[in-house]
Parts: sequence; C-alpha cells; structure tokens
Amino acid sequence: MANPDHTRVRVLYPDLFGFARGKYIPMAAATGEVGFSIAIFGVGYDRALIPAPGAEVLDGLGDFRAVYDLERVRECWQEATGVVIADLVQDGTPLAISPRNALAKAVDDLEAAGYRARVGTELEAYVLQPDGKGGWEEWDTPGSHCYGTGPLVDPSGLLDDIMAAAATAGIGLETIASEYDTPQFEFTIEHQEPLEAIDNTFLLKLLCREIAARHRLLLTFLGRPFGDRGGNGLHVNISFQNDAGEHLFQDPQAADGLSALAHHGIGGMLEHHEALTALCAPTVNAYKRLIPGQLSGYWANWGYDHRAVAIRVPQDRGAATRLENRVPDGASNPYVATAALLQAALLGAKGQISPPPREEGDGLETANTVRCAPENLSLALDALEADQVLVEAVGSELVANFVAMKREEWRRFSQAVTDWELNEYLTYH
Repeated sequence: MANPDHTRVRVLYPDLFGFARGKYIPMAAATGEVGFSIAIFGVGYDRALIPAPGAEVLDGLGDFRAVYDLERVRECWQEATGVVIADLVQDGTPLAISPRNALAKAVDDLEAAGYRARVGTELEAYVLQPDGKGGWEEWDTPGSHCYGTGPLVDPSGLLDDIMAAAATAGIGLETIASEYDTPQFEFTIEHQEPLEAIDNTFLLKLLCREIAARHRLLLTFLGRPFGDRGGNGLHVNISFQNDAGEHLFQDPQAADGLSALAHHGIGGMLEHHEALTALCAPTVNAYKRLIPGQLSGYWANWGYDHRAVAIRVPQDRGAATRLENRVPDGASNPYVATAALLQAALLGAKGQISPPPREEGDGLETANTVRCAPENLSLALDALEADQVLVEAVGSELVANFVAMKREEWRRFSQAVTDWELNEYLTYH
C-alpha cells in the first residue's frame, strides 16, 4: 500500500528486452492507469523504430494503457517514492506482446492443468569501474575470492547498499556473495509464486544497476562481458504444487526422490531446448557464454546436483525439491525466459515426456548428448520459429514481435565491422 509520505509513484513495466519502462506520477495525479505508445515494443537497442508485429510502427504508433493498483505500491529505493509494476492492456484486453502477460498466461495454463508453480532465481553480475578513457574496466577488488563477503570483496559498500535497498523494497533477497571470477557476484531470490518472484527479479536488476550508478560503478548482467572469465547466468528454479500446497516434484518412494511429474518437466524442457535458447539467451553476446565448458546449459542434458548441465536437480528433497534451469543468461528478460521454461515443463507434463538418461560424465569436455544450444542468435531464432508447439504455448504474437526485433538485431551485428576483423585481417589483405 502506498505510504502517505510518498510524493510520487514510479510506475514500471518490462519491455521486450527487459528494460524497465515507466513514468513518475505525483501521488495526487495517480489514477491507476497511464498511457504509453505501443511503438515502444518496436524500439531497438539503437533506438531505431522497427516495424515488428504488434508495435504499430507503420500503423499510427497507437497507445496502450499501463494499469496499476495503488494497493500494490511498495517502497522504492528512492526517497519519498513508491514503485509499482503495471499490467499492460490495449482496448480493454491484456496486451499480447507484454512479457509480464506471457508469464501470467503460463501461470493460468498451469493452474488449468492443476499445478501451481513456485519459482526462485539466481542472478550473476559483474561490477565495472571507469577506466579513465571514457570506458569501463573490472572493479578493483584485490582481496576478492569465491564466496567472499565484507570489505575485501566490496570495498565501497556497494553490496551493503544493495541489500538495504532490497529490504526497503520488500524484495525477498536470500543471499549475496562474490562468485568464482572477479569482480562477479551472485544474488539469490527466494521461491515465490511466479509473478511475485519475477517482479522481484525485475526490480532487483534495476535496483542493483541504479545503486551501482550512485557509487559511480557499472553493474552488468550481460551474458559474457569478459572473454577470459565465466559468464552471467539467470538460473531459474522451478517446482510445482497442487491446490492443497503439496509439493508435486517429490516422491519419497522413488529411488531418486523425484516424482514422475518432475521427470516429465525435465523431459519437456529438454525436448524444446534449442527453441528455448532463443528466449533465454536473446542477445548476440549470449552465445559467447553458451559454449562447452562454461557451466551454462549448453548441452541438452540434466543431472543430479550437476552444474555442467542444462537442468540441475539440487540434492534437496521434500518441500525444496526443484528443477534448476541454467540456460538463461543475465541479459534475458526474466518474464519471457520463465514463461517459456514453465510452458516447456507443462508440455512435458501433458505429453508425459521422459527425459534422456542423466549426465554422469563431467559435462565439460564430454557430454552424453550431441544436442546443444544453437551456435548463434540467428540459428536460435530459426529453432524457435520451427517449434510451433512452444511458440503457441508462450504466445504467438509475443514470439512474432520478439523474432522480428531480434532478426533486426542480428542483421545489424552481421553487417558491422568489428575491431576483431580489422586486427585479424587488415595488415594481410
């Protein structure tokens, strides 16, 4: 509920790329809805207008409405400000190309099948500092080490401020620690109902970047910002319950403690692995992370407490039984990625799809499958368009908008002249 001390509310929603679009509204003018141009769903990274389906770029650039509930306004990390995530509607119906609406559709589809999903996320990010030349370099954390805490890994108190801000905003942050590579950190968010969990993930990503900016630092979730160290993942942990709150992925009588439903969920996600990659790894850079040996979900495999597979089954059982999908990277839209993974798991449940044998090798130099993530974004988009079962489940209108935007992104990349090309070839030809 909005605090009477708030002078304004920050109304936000995720666009296709996961950017936090929105407006500030004085509390006295907060009516519960505000308009935006639908063309925002046709704006690329370079701010060019792209005539993607649904964006109305060539049809007048009409409006949609962001509808918000003042009872759901929470404390923002900005003084005297509330923040709320809006639902997007057009002509009185949910906007089909809205990422948050895609996740709401997945929740509804699951509930129609008798399942209530729970989701938790783990985000990885690097922190950069100005390099004095107008660019960025790795943050200087000379005492940093994996699973580190305190001033040696956080010399300016950045993580302290992030944790305090997350608490203010009511985000269920469970842990923060430094990761294997420097200066990389991991943030984990508690298991919740999917919309709540991903709303918190969306807000945490924005909060982290804004708090870092106050420190004159850049915090990035980009899939692989450094070629000489690991990438940034967005690990999505999924479990199913029934209406009575019973945990449906556990089976104490089974040898591995997993129910048939859990195995079918694994089977569904692996069945659609290649197509899922486009939605979970939606940038050109993402495919620098999705390569063998990166603990990133490159191979279409699964295993028990195995970090070199696409779907890890942590050793916890009982109420904590879950499936951890490791394919998404930090730059993915968490609403789209989670919606796609939930729909794939549901397809596995409906089709009773059995997974292949579990990975028993190292998963780094060798794997028990030849199926893997597509080599690049263009091939991933091909795989997505070919998988019409998944497309219909996620939402054909959203996928059409997504593919058009990403095809244009790939076109610009493939036509760009890079420093690598000049360094490799210029003096020889």
